[in-house]
Amino acid sequence: MSVEFERHLAVRWRLSDVSAGRRLELDAMRGVMLAWIALTHLPTAASSWVNQPFGFVGAAEGFIFLSALFTGRIYFRIGEYDGYRVMTRKLWTRTLRLYSYHGFLLAFAFLVAVPVASHGDRPGLHNLLDFYFTAGAKQAVTEAALLIYRPPLLDILPMYIIFLLFTSIAIPLARNIGWKPILLTSFAFWVLAQFGFRSAEHTFMMRYIPMRIPLNEMGSFDLWAWQFLWFAGVWLGVRWAQESLPLETWARRAAIPAVVIAVFCFIIRRKLAHGLELGAFEFLFDKWHLGPIRMLDFAAVAALLILSQPITKTAAIRPLVLLGQSSLQVFCVHLLFCFAGLTLMGNASMLNGWRQFTLLSMTFTAMLITAKIFSKSEAKNERQGQAQISSGSDPACVTNLGVGSEQQRFDSSHRSKLG
Repeated sequence: MSVEFERHLAVRWRLSDVSAGRRLELDAMRGVMLAWIALTHLPTAASSWVNQPFGFVGAAEGFIFLSALFTGRIYFRIGEYDGYRVMTRKLWTRTLRLYSYHGFLLAFAFLVAVPVASHGDRPGLHNLLDFYFTAGAKQAVTEAALLIYRPPLLDILPMYIIFLLFTSIAIPLARNIGWKPILLTSFAFWVLAQFGFRSAEHTFMMRYIPMRIPLNEMGSFDLWAWQFLWFAGVWLGVRWAQESLPLETWARRAAIPAVVIAVFCFIIRRKLAHGLELGAFEFLFDKWHLGPIRMLDFAAVAALLILSQPITKTAAIRPLVLLGQSSLQVFCVHLLFCFAGLTLMGNASMLNGWRQFTLLSMTFTAMLITAKIFSKSEAKNERQGQAQISSGSDPACVTNLGVGSEQQRFDSSHRSKLG
């Protein structure tokens, strides 16, 4: 078979993948995660109601995992179709794009939020940026640009950027040594994170690197722990691309344990809300270090959602689908309104009355408008056809935070011809 004919078949498959449509329920699921994150972050009464209401599972876990899943699937396919150099270049380009979005958010925080917070009458906003005021603008800006200083609310994108950089190494490396050594190494670091590896690493680095930044100013998320969730998602995405991901079978086998774990975590979460003390067992449930019980609860809830696909598909309503398809832009927009909410809050602990209703309405309206704008842009790119398809993914699959949400399908008979 000629190279030209192989290339022609590959392009035809990619175009058919676009026309075949998306798995809208997965786009909608990501839209739910974005709405959930927004409700949690905004300083309104809704925050307490949506903060881990189903047990020890939050929107951040789902958001990061789905992003990793699509990253593994799409970039593995790019590597297989167009070569791993092309895949690496596209991953780096994606990383730089995310970095530019993060830079915009930092600029907004330092140029807009800092002058407002400096008046001293908005403690919520001031506390968000306290390292800027204690360390000075030069150090704060420099270390934020290096992704070392990661203020609250602005610490998810840096984590994602760092994980993307390591993914550009992991996928080609797995081609040579397999995924088992990578996953075992990732798991080992997760275990070390449960015993204070992050703190030990911070102490060591501060001793030999000329910078002084408190550990709590380097982001709430322990990257040594959360990387395991990411790489597990990337691995599953790669298996999905290889058509060797029997999730439904795994979910059915784990159904009973999943129900037991999910119910147990739901009950314990309710008990905590009424004063239960975990004591020495608290680390098992810790969010920032991604404790073992949280990992089990996440896996259990994921299995139950897989078994509930007939129900979850009905949740694929257009607003949620739009949010999921433009998740990066929507995520950034919601953060701008979080800063606005902290500004409006003043000395209060949260907004109340008409202010919180107005903030919620304006935030979700802006998120939907943003999603609609960028979804139209993606649709336009898709219609431009193969002129814009230079790799194993269509333009829409790399414009949102999860690096795409369409579910591309291999044609098995054509694939066999390509060997």
